[in-house]
Amino acid sequence: MNDWWDLLPEETRGAVDAHVLRDRRMAAVRAAFEALRPLDLGIHDAVRLVHDRYQALGDRVRNTPPDPLDVDSLAARAAGHPGRVAAIEAVWDGDTFRDWFVVLLAVLDGPAGDGHLATVLWLRGGPEPSTAATEAGRALAERLGVPFHFASPDAPDDQAPRWRETRGGA
Repeated sequence: MNDWWDLLPEETRGAVDAHVLRDRRMAAVRAAFEALRPLDLGIHDAVRLVHDRYQALGDRVRNTPPDPLDVDSLAARAAGHPGRVAAIEAVWDGDTFRDWFVVLLAVLDGPAGDGHLATVLWLRGGPEPSTAATEAGRALAERLGVPFHFASPDAPDDQAPRWRETRGGA
């Protein structure tokens, strides 16, 4: 544990631990960052502190279960978005906590936009997120009778062309 924890007010320590125990990383980082900022410590310091709290609290953390990737669950989520599903798309994203992950989206028409279906993380003992997202995305696209698009299944690339871009903006 780093010494910054001891510098935080008791109220902030309680708030950070409460967020960590509910697996709310960003809220925990924000609480830590706001308390550390007057000490000239930055966001990366807050991230490290929260990581240390996850380690310290261990099995007490109520980890958020992964999003379901079965076709029935994904189809129900897709049906819950407004508009017609024009395609199913997988895109890479990443953050400080989880490294790279894949987001499955329903590409919507009328109104145009994207509807979140699932976030596919790296899980111990499981398939790579690109493999799991591809399998689930293709199965859902087949069920819905729409195309499946994953511009960069072999390597993380959050700048890969999106489905709408490859269709000339259609």
